[in-house]
Amino acid sequence: MTVGGELVHGTCVALGRRGALLRGSPGSGKSDLALRFMALPSEGVLLPSLVADDQVFVEANADGALMASPPASIAGKIEVRGLGIVEVPFLAGAQLVLVCDLVDAQDVPRMPPEHAERTVIAGISLPALRLAPFEPSAPLKLKMALFLAAPEQAR
Repeated sequence: MTVGGELVHGTCVALGRRGALLRGSPGSGKSDLALRFMALPSEGVLLPSLVADDQVFVEANADGALMASPPASIAGKIEVRGLGIVEVPFLAGAQLVLVCDLVDAQDVPRMPPEHAERTVIAGISLPALRLAPFEPSAPLKLKMALFLAAPEQAR
């Protein structure tokens, strides 16, 4: 049973079935970070995957979980700067457990705030963090953040 949904500008990646929504202005590094995240090795059955690039459909289910999926017209497609739109394997849906706002490195706090940042999507509150997408460690930070943010039922 669907409670509500919305189309969000951003890119969604997943580790297994746990998803993170990457938000930022055009050219901020969403697709680039997604591509590097997808290249990380799997953790057992937890494979780093693309869910959707550029637009993500997010809907809250009756249990209060947010599910992310690609619009049919762009499923399995990612923009690779210099190469164009490229088809890649993708995950048809993931439980959204985290939002990453992509910012300049100087805008990422060294330590997390005392009260974790949150954002609301499709009526559901999610943890949010700021991440510098072009740092070499950004894909690993994203992977670690997914582990830390994921509720037990999404693991």
